[in-house]
Amino acid sequence: MKAEEFDRKFDEAKEDILEDLDLSTARRVNQEHKRINVDFPAWVVESLDREATRIGVTRQSIIKVWLVERLQKEAANRPLEDDIAEG
Repeated sequence: MKAEEFDRKFDEAKEDILEDLDLSTARRVNQEHKRINVDFPAWVVESLDREATRIGVTRQSIIKVWLVERLQKEAANRPLEDDIAEG
């Protein structure tokens, strides 16, 4: 299939394009995992565990969610010039 035909099918959204894709090699950008170790004081781990139990998730999940939320908040508050300088 030519790119123009694929684009038309996608743009018109009348036909399913999934059958035209090879999803076996698909990957999400910036979703590669990298393992790190972080040492916390015992009281922090205990607090994390209590909060994780309260909302029904694992300690690792709550750490990931909270870190992502904070990073997104920080990025939203950063002036655009900082993003340009880093890129």
